[in-house]
Amino acid sequence: MWFLSSRTKHMLHCLLLITVIILFELWTGGIKLSKKTQESFEFNPWERYGYLWCSLLYLLRILTFLPFPQVLFNFIGLTIYNAFPDKVVLKGSPLLAPFICIRVVTRGDYPQLVRDNVAKNMAKCREAGLENFIMEVVTDKPINLPVHRRIREVVVPPTYKTKSGALFKARALQYCLEDGVNDLADNDWVVHLDEETLMTENSIRGILNFTLDRKHQFGQGLITYANEQVINWITTLADSFRVADDMGKLRLQLSWLHKPILSWKGSYVVTQVRLFHWASYQKRGDK
Repeated sequence: MWFLSSRTKHMLHCLLLITVIILFELWTGGIKLSKKTQESFEFNPWERYGYLWCSLLYLLRILTFLPFPQVLFNFIGLTIYNAFPDKVVLKGSPLLAPFICIRVVTRGDYPQLVRDNVAKNMAKCREAGLENFIMEVVTDKPINLPVHRRIREVVVPPTYKTKSGALFKARALQYCLEDGVNDLADNDWVVHLDEETLMTENSIRGILNFTLDRKHQFGQGLITYANEQVINWITTLADSFRVADDMGKLRLQLSWLHKPILSWKGSYVVTQVRLFHWASYQKRGDK
């Protein structure tokens, strides 16, 4: 389908989505076309089941509306925003972009994977024209990354404890903000990635545009799966739901409301450093 325009692909995507919903409703009986089928369901539930069981059944039916806001946000986001965007066009020169720290958090159990992905992401950054950046790997165990002026390895001491008692990824990220460890300025930006995340040229251009706009200090982007070798198809297909979540609900709430009112991911978060300091002051009660 490479010969189709992005708009045409999106229209076909919306048509397929609506078709699947209609077919599902017909199959489950949500939409009844036959008058005979409609008449077979005409009875008084209070008389058939009694007041206790009927009340319980109605309560269970009402509970199904709890995820309705998320379903609505997903549907609107998947239909009003182009699901097949064209190549991202830079809004300014990469030379004018602020300094960007691409921070990867890992336990250090797969050092070769981390080294390979750091090299791949470095190459993508160069292809996208990114100039002011550094690749920073925060790990519980030494990775032994190659010595390079654009690569920094931060090993979290096993004795380090946060004031709040945070563990795992939160503990490692907090260590990066401690005095003597953090060497970023307030106007710099941090892109948070997991160890297996690979960047694309479009994602880097999107990050550059976001930092050049200077409209917001928090941002988050789309993560896709099965881009490399697939180890387990079952878990990979299960992760496809997260892609739809990113393209629908998350995209709508961040683009329209500029707030993560329903959910927020733990990766691919773009943040300005001054926000970390502000949050730290607020926690201590400083003004």
